[in-house]
Amino acid sequence: MTAGISGRLAAPLVGQGRAAADWLADLDAADWSAATVLPDWDVRTLVGHLVLVHEGLIRHLAQVSVEPALSNAEFVRRYRRDVSLIDASTRRVAAETTTEGLLARLRDAVEAVRAALDQPVPAVIDTARGPVRPADFVATRVIEVVVHCDDLSRSTDRPPIALDRDALALTTRELVAIAAAQAPGRTVELRVPPFAAAQLIAGPRHTRGTPPNVVETDPVTWLRLATGRVGWADEVRAGRVRATGQRSDLSSCLPLLS
Repeated sequence: MTAGISGRLAAPLVGQGRAAADWLADLDAADWSAATVLPDWDVRTLVGHLVLVHEGLIRHLAQVSVEPALSNAEFVRRYRRDVSLIDASTRRVAAETTTEGLLARLRDAVEAVRAALDQPVPAVIDTARGPVRPADFVATRVIEVVVHCDDLSRSTDRPPIALDRDALALTTRELVAIAAAQAPGRTVELRVPPFAAAQLIAGPRHTRGTPPNVVETDPVTWLRLATGRVGWADEVRAGRVRATGQRSDLSSCLPLLS
């Protein structure tokens, strides 16, 4: 067993989870049945998924694995493999739980996560997607919660859920690191100020001066691109992505997870 998860990961996850629960508490019945930006999921279903994200984290932190840990770059590839299973379990929770019950379960799970992350954890844990280091798994949970808070905000006419700065920063850095691991190289410089930058894509290596191929965007646009919420060409046309250089098109590398 190793020490509990550091506050660098725990605080953003708990803070963003609490922000989601507070926002949901102000919704009316019509809002809960509204369609979301995710195909075939309404708000209620998406909240069911958030419940499973938090409850699953607590459960998996106690499950020891003796297998070598996957990197997050490989771990998130398995989302696509299991999309039907994820959809089925999410729909089941949403169908079996009242609106009040979903909100209560989310609040309870967020607070239980805070306590669980203070406890010693195995060096490698077993999850539905495979073995992973606890800190890496928590990072993917932060990504899930931040991305789905953005999904919820885009799905109603209510004021958006505030994105915790530390949670958004962690999400940005992790998704940039995953991009660099999935498409290694030194040909393109990806910049997502103020949080992250990395070089990626195999090809001619840049070593001095201004990189010939640069992609720059903001954190929210980046998380939407990385998770397939928006398309590369649309964001370039809209000016939310600035891509310069002959090799700066990242469309073949996206999404990183879905």
